[in-house]
Amino acid sequence: MQQIDWANLPFGYSDSDYNVRCYYRNGAWGKIEVSSSSVINMHMAATCLHYGQEGFEGLKAYTGKDGKVRLFRCEENAKRMQNTADRVLMAAPPVDLFREMVHQVVKLNARFVPPYGYGATLYIRPLLIGTSPEVGVRPSEEYVLLMFVVPVGPYFKAGFKPVDMMICRDFDRAAPLGTGTVKVGGNYAASLQSLELAKKLGFSSTIYLDAKEKKYIDECGPANFFGIKDNHYITPKSSSILPSITNKSLQQLAEHLGYVVERRPVPFEELSEFEETAECGTAAVITPIKKIVDPVTNTTFNYGDGVNAGPVCTRLYKEYTAIQFGEKPDLFGWTEVIDL
Repeated sequence: MQQIDWANLPFGYSDSDYNVRCYYRNGAWGKIEVSSSSVINMHMAATCLHYGQEGFEGLKAYTGKDGKVRLFRCEENAKRMQNTADRVLMAAPPVDLFREMVHQVVKLNARFVPPYGYGATLYIRPLLIGTSPEVGVRPSEEYVLLMFVVPVGPYFKAGFKPVDMMICRDFDRAAPLGTGTVKVGGNYAASLQSLELAKKLGFSSTIYLDAKEKKYIDECGPANFFGIKDNHYITPKSSSILPSITNKSLQQLAEHLGYVVERRPVPFEELSEFEETAECGTAAVITPIKKIVDPVTNTTFNYGDGVNAGPVCTRLYKEYTAIQFGEKPDLFGWTEVIDL
């Protein structure tokens, strides 16, 4: 059995022992099946391949200081997948089925759960796809929900360090009445070109402006954006932003810690008023931003000392991850223990 270098795990795919699958046929979900194959056999005319009937989620399992393995807000991921399914006319998996499959896939791959102390986690990827063959544009009659796991290190190699971002004006991630509020693969495909451009220019990621007017901050690459100003946690409200579970949780935590939370349109010009800015999501939790550059207007916004994360982002990150790793009491009921 190959030894895993827990201290140097990348954030990328690697094989585990098992995945779990559940099929929707004849109007009902079947029993959970266990597979050791990383291959999906499907018809070449499956709706997921041609018409984008696909949605996915991402969540993690954490080994705590006490040795217990915890999930973080699993039910929220299940509900978000249901919203995605409803938006693109797929069969929505019940919350209980989603949770049972998460627990089972973690237990089956217990040897891949990173031990406490390395900052590593077990990433869980649920995937829902339409599998019926169709040539006309119509929803599938059959679906499969599958889940696999991957032990991962930090999303950014530098860890909790500030990064540079680029304002993107030439591409839109999603339209206001499109699929931006759900987690379908097409949203990420739409972002690939701009993300690649940003990286070629030396930036970590892109910040999108609203597609309609190009006046307001929208998504921050594949994550949500927030800014800190005068003891306020401010995050964009938009009809094209994915409701991040991390952002939702950070808002609750910020209120608990005494900050005022504002979820509202954030004008581009307000970037000059923030004391701290960051992106947030499951992969990295919080990624502080030290510089935002708009190549079109030749405008640069700088934050902090350019080396370290600001005090509010640091406090939120430490408090948040302490709950995930069982280092502090979970006052919000976010975590659940998996009995391995």
